[in-house]
Amino acid sequence: MLRPHPAFLRRLVEQYESLRAEEAARAPDTPSPRALDLAYTLCVATGTRDVRLALDTAHRLLRASPESGPAPLAE
Repeated sequence: MLRPHPAFLRRLVEQYESLRAEEAARAPDTPSPRALDLAYTLCVATGTRDVRLALDTAHRLLRASPESGPAPLAE
């Protein structure tokens, strides 16, 4: 499997988690088109079909990558 560059993957995760946290405060069950795009890109980048699995996989890849530095803690 091809692996996404750690910096690219980290940005995707940070953008997705940040956006969903903001949206959850306003409308918890209604992801924006941007959140859906980020979820899709995370799934493609990690070879998954579910955003929760994509996030788990991304965090695992980031922890295993020496280039990525410490992974952010999931809230």
